[in-house]
Amino acid sequence: MRWRRRLSRLPLHLFLLTVALVWLIPTLGLFVSSFRPKQDLYSSGWWTLITHPSQARFTLENYRRVLLREGMGRAFLNSFIITVPTTILTLGVAALAAYALAWMEFRGRQLLLVLVVGLIVVPLQLSLIPILRIYQTLGLNGTFLGVWLAHTGFGLPFMIYLLRNFFAALPSELFESAFIDGASHFTAFTRLLLPLSVPVLASAAVFQFLWVWNDLLVALVFLGGYEQVAPLPLKLALLVGSRGQDWHLLTAAAFVSMIVPMGVFLSLQRYFVRGILAGALKG
Repeated sequence: MRWRRRLSRLPLHLFLLTVALVWLIPTLGLFVSSFRPKQDLYSSGWWTLITHPSQARFTLENYRRVLLREGMGRAFLNSFIITVPTTILTLGVAALAAYALAWMEFRGRQLLLVLVVGLIVVPLQLSLIPILRIYQTLGLNGTFLGVWLAHTGFGLPFMIYLLRNFFAALPSELFESAFIDGASHFTAFTRLLLPLSVPVLASAAVFQFLWVWNDLLVALVFLGGYEQVAPLPLKLALLVGSRGQDWHLLTAAAFVSMIVPMGVFLSLQRYFVRGILAGALKG
């Protein structure tokens, strides 16, 4: 019976494997092309590594030039400076707000929840110009603080909604027993709720991290004229404009911008799937 079940699932597994391979082909081509010399990249395709492996040549010069001479190294550091604090700030504020909407009784709670859900569907493009004018008045345009606040504000509605759905689905008996024992809301939040919410917190962190790391629009609006604080997507867009014919540099720069999101997603994949299912199906 076990072998029959495995054989019955074989077509599905083969189909999924084929889809995964097709999905990975562009990434594989980008990765191989980023190590090829300029003349080889223009004369033959990346699949030469498979068809004629003896003729394939590789070099690290593309990465050296991109990171050291074209400014991608500084942009790589800027992306970390922008993404990590933004993710921590968004997750911290969203977790506190979600706990309040799920387990604290106060007037207007349902109205606030409806407002949060409504903000999810509002395009962020509507607020870019007003926020830019406020930033110019306050001197926040072109600063890390300004882009931290912008990304946090844009990411909070979805994060609050996702976390609130999970928090509200936790057994009420846990919190009632904690309050009977004299625990405050802060104690229940830090010692009871947070340890139980690792999967959904990890999935929310992955969402926010990937969105901020890959964002071009917000960086272009608030950091577009300040190249010294430009993150990787903005620097890559500028590189396409100035080096559009240098494919050996563009492939290396593109893979530099991809490697961190890929590592974050793969390392937290099991939490990501569990957290999304919990936040979407419960509550």
